[in-house]
Amino acid sequence: MFKYYYKIATRNLWRNKGFSAITIMGLAIGLATCLLIALFVIDELRYDAYNKNANRIYRINADFLVNGSTFRERYAPSQFGPVLKQDFPQIEEYVRFLQQSNILVKKGEQTLLESNVCFADSSIFDMFDLKMIAGDPVTALRNPNSMVISETMAKKYFNSIDVVGKILETDNIYTYTVTGVIKDVPSQAHLHFDFIRAMSGREESRNIEWMSDNFTTYVRLRPGTTEAQLNGYLRQATRKYMEQDLRRLTGSGMDDLEKKGGHFGYKAIALRKIHLYSDLSSEQETSGNIQYIYIFIITAIIILLIACINFMNLSTARSAGRAKEVGLRKVMGSERGSLIIQFLSESVITSFCAMLIAIAIAALLVPYLNDLSGKSLEITPASLTWILPLLLAVVVVVGLLAGSYPAFFLSSFEPVKVLKGKLASGFKSSWLRNSLVIFQFAAAILLLVGTLVIYNQLSYIRNKQLGYDRQQVIVLENTQALWIHAKGFKEDVLKLPGISAGTMTGSLPTETSHDTNIYSKDAARSEGQVMGINEWYIDTDYFHTLGMHMAGGRNFSPDMPTDTNALIINETAAKMLGFNDITDKYLYNNNRQMKVIGVVKDFNAGSLRDKIPPAVFKLGEYHARMAFRINTNNIQGTIKKIEALYHARPSMQGQPFRYSFMDDDFNRLYQSEDRTGKLFISFAILAILIASLGVFGLITYAAEQRKKEIGIRKVLGASVSSIVAMLSADFVKLIVLAAVIAVPLSWLLMNKWLENFAYRININWVVFLLSILLMIVVTLATVSIKAIKAATINPVKSLRAE
Repeated sequence: MFKYYYKIATRNLWRNKGFSAITIMGLAIGLATCLLIALFVIDELRYDAYNKNANRIYRINADFLVNGSTFRERYAPSQFGPVLKQDFPQIEEYVRFLQQSNILVKKGEQTLLESNVCFADSSIFDMFDLKMIAGDPVTALRNPNSMVISETMAKKYFNSIDVVGKILETDNIYTYTVTGVIKDVPSQAHLHFDFIRAMSGREESRNIEWMSDNFTTYVRLRPGTTEAQLNGYLRQATRKYMEQDLRRLTGSGMDDLEKKGGHFGYKAIALRKIHLYSDLSSEQETSGNIQYIYIFIITAIIILLIACINFMNLSTARSAGRAKEVGLRKVMGSERGSLIIQFLSESVITSFCAMLIAIAIAALLVPYLNDLSGKSLEITPASLTWILPLLLAVVVVVGLLAGSYPAFFLSSFEPVKVLKGKLASGFKSSWLRNSLVIFQFAAAILLLVGTLVIYNQLSYIRNKQLGYDRQQVIVLENTQALWIHAKGFKEDVLKLPGISAGTMTGSLPTETSHDTNIYSKDAARSEGQVMGINEWYIDTDYFHTLGMHMAGGRNFSPDMPTDTNALIINETAAKMLGFNDITDKYLYNNNRQMKVIGVVKDFNAGSLRDKIPPAVFKLGEYHARMAFRINTNNIQGTIKKIEALYHARPSMQGQPFRYSFMDDDFNRLYQSEDRTGKLFISFAILAILIASLGVFGLITYAAEQRKKEIGIRKVLGASVSSIVAMLSADFVKLIVLAAVIAVPLSWLLMNKWLENFAYRININWVVFLLSILLMIVVTLATVSIKAIKAATINPVKSLRAE
């Protein structure tokens, strides 16, 4: 019996090859797009799931608002973890990290610059599931100069994983004994480790300084302990160990701050939530955003609905032309039940074909998705265990829904009425089909609006005046290796043709994290006079090199020895401090009086997701980085000259020379948004393509249904343009109705997304108009292809049977 239904279904598909191809490809593209989105979303949701106790692990974040200044970071005092475990039995274990941006590692005559470096407590192997493939996790980090490395690093430096007991030289002066090798951390982790050094070798890990937050601390709770309980413990510990120092430094206690609308404390964030839910701009690695996950899930649902609606519309449209076939089958003795099974099986077989094509399309597009998302996704036999059941469920549901119209509606007609042509048909006659097309157009317009808003916001970010000039600025890393030769190197580089300015600094505006220190307006640290302010160490050439401008006062001067005890503040700090005039204004830091000599104009440091924070600038020669402004067309030639000077310095031969351009560093701050925008644009194009396929199928059906009407109109003198306009008008009306639904909904959704940015665009009405017009143009172009063909057919051919 099934063989009979399969044969009839394939014959009908083959008989209408063009129509069948449109129906199947529309659904296949929709399913393939949803499959790709599902791969991306599931990869994001699986972050840190490799830890068996992930649901009981939390990170402790600082969250302060003191006298108008905010401090929100992923750090805590050195002793916070130990006292939490000591005072609260429900806290089972803790581990602390001191992160380091990079490390110099000696390999033969070469010195390489490596990242993913940290100091950690030995409990790291108990806290996280880091599989040790060489060494003992219990003792690996017990001694001060011990180090555990990843499998990749072991093979890179020793061509083997049997490296326990071997020596690595780091930062040109330290030696570490390799005591263990771990499997590489999975890609779906918010932290990756290549070099783990023993925390016991760091003096500051034993210091008791409750008002110094430098350690990233994780705790594991005992089973049954909740996040709310942990936050209660954090508040109790903060009050017990820190409130006295808080009063000493700020003149206010925790309750005093809360009465004034401020707060001082620590909050827990679950390990599995860090990647997607953390809103800190200073995460160690690039994080995701749960809102983008919601956007992609909604996009997948919209695309799937568009594809399914297409499939249902085209299936029902085609089946309406088979009413006489149903009538003849009934006359020949077919029962209604067999007709229902036949139509349903045809629809399910068609959707099953679409599923097979969808998997093939998805497999071909996965590399493109990886390029856009920066991931390494793939369709593996393991992933097919959840992909196939999911797709089969969708295929069966869509097939049954699409086949329900001919199965239950057409099979119910009386043969006499059908064969006499009394069955109403035509594009206008189906209110259900029109409703589904309206939804389809509304979804496509929503995606178009979203695409344009994301593009405009990213364009705004790239072109916004930031308060500094990031163009033609080269940033040199690893300049701390120059030591006492750093200043001489800078002076030599400034003598090169094409170099107009240069600076040595530990802080750059393209970084997301800066130190915060406590400053007071008076020496007594009176209540309300103390605040935390971002602290930058710069040299006298910093503002000039980066194109920053003074709003008042003066810059640091090499001719003023007293400037080592002076400060420059930004406009935001001046407003917060109430310094309308900086004449005879002082700030106090650690009982040290410092004169404010200037105010620099505000500039955006870090991401535009955050507002400009108050900042103070101190004079200090920090060699961590150097930045040089280049004014030459021969950029690569100039870089080679800088590299030659770098390696010519004593002991610098073989040292890594690493550089970047500041505009590239700035763009990396918005890597997540940029990738999201590109993905969204790609998915919007696919959605429009699917909708266009559906429109093409429907206009083909409509033209076929109205071919006699078109023939009569032509006989009566109608022009080709009037017939095209007649066939197009129905679709334009549906787009207008769809716009009424899509515009307010898209405005609400995209305004919600823009709330992530402190500096953002206003959604202009032009965005909605362009989206609607683009949908109309695409639809009319699609309709015109078939409408013109239908309007130019000789009326004799369509009327010869009359």
